[in-house]
Amino acid sequence: MTTIKKIFLAGLCLVLIAGVAGANGLNLNSLGSRALAMGGAFVGLADDFSAAFWNPAGMAGFTKKTFGIYGADLIPKMTYDLSIGPLTLVNAETENKNYLAGMAAYYHPVNDTLVAGLSVYMPSGLGANWTGSDFSLLTAGQAYRWESKVGMVTIAPGVGIRINDKFSIGATLNINYAVFDMYTHAGAQLFDQGQQSLNLTGWGFGATFGALYHLTDQFSVGASLRLPTRVKFSGTSEIQNLSLLGQIPESPLFGTQISNTSDTEASVTWPLWLGIGLAFKPLSNLTLTADFHYTNWKTIDVIDLDFADQIWRLITSQNEADKFNFFWQAASQVRFGGEYVFGKNIAVRAGYYWDPTPAPDKTMNVLLPSFDFNVITFGFGYTTAGLTIDVGFEYLMGKDRDVDPYPTLIDSTNMFGLYTMKIFVPTVSVNYGW
Repeated sequence: MTTIKKIFLAGLCLVLIAGVAGANGLNLNSLGSRALAMGGAFVGLADDFSAAFWNPAGMAGFTKKTFGIYGADLIPKMTYDLSIGPLTLVNAETENKNYLAGMAAYYHPVNDTLVAGLSVYMPSGLGANWTGSDFSLLTAGQAYRWESKVGMVTIAPGVGIRINDKFSIGATLNINYAVFDMYTHAGAQLFDQGQQSLNLTGWGFGATFGALYHLTDQFSVGASLRLPTRVKFSGTSEIQNLSLLGQIPESPLFGTQISNTSDTEASVTWPLWLGIGLAFKPLSNLTLTADFHYTNWKTIDVIDLDFADQIWRLITSQNEADKFNFFWQAASQVRFGGEYVFGKNIAVRAGYYWDPTPAPDKTMNVLLPSFDFNVITFGFGYTTAGLTIDVGFEYLMGKDRDVDPYPTLIDSTNMFGLYTMKIFVPTVSVNYGW
């Protein structure tokens, strides 16, 4: 096996074993240490190995075989306080945990105008991991598992085509593998139903299209469109003590023993994403960027769970426990970044972006949290003999959410109370061209 194949497989493993920790919506907001350090304002530049994610048209700019690998460690800290008057029912914070994300990409110039590429990356992730005993006053003194993980890994073969010296286009086919895991308390309507879990995996297909136009040597503009992806999930659901209900006494399921588990299916549409970016070089060693990103989170509305077990269908339909209500709205981000190069080897970078939540209060809960974020980024890079090493840092400052209770449960899945969130993300990228 060649060295490049070994390196690419290592990058693939890094992505596939990744955990998740959410920023806004389901998206991980930046891939590639250089792009991240510039505030993720990279659609109008897209000139390193992360191009397949930001703007596939940037792939056309590679004149050498190029391989890059990126790793990020998301370190979140979220708190949840539920108080009624002077009585505190929950005072919880997420467990200390490191969530990994990553990307690996290889680009191969076929001729002067065509570049082929293959990338593997993690574009989406949301999750939380709580100490169950912190919620024991809500669960009759029992400590249950409160944890969630929603994420996607994308395998993206693609091409970049240079139409002329100023204009390039590109596209990738996105083969997506997604995970949806959730653990919580099942409730205690008639009795303590115990631990509830949902474990689903699924596949979906989509595509990303990009265009990049260099108006002058100093100014470029780009646009990138990632199409919606419908993922068909399958797996199992379990409610620990559901079988204690015994048998169904009514026809047509008379005498049927209730099972704790059921095969489960669901469909989720990952949303359309549109990015528009500008890059400007007022000096030969200074690059400034600005992006506008739009995500149509309205596709994450209501997720219906289809249970194979008929009794599960009957029981869960009574209180709409066969649905996940999100009711998310479309959201837009504004991003800014800059890079200054000292000599030919050392670069320093910084950026900022505003990342609003798509989630309304009425569906805010501890397992699927979402916040408005002010985000600052910074980093540096070093280049020598075709090898570039970049380090980037991202600090996401979530705006506190004081969520009021909603009067009905039919259209509300919220857990009222006070939420806080901060996320620190150190990253590193290695990029080599030959």
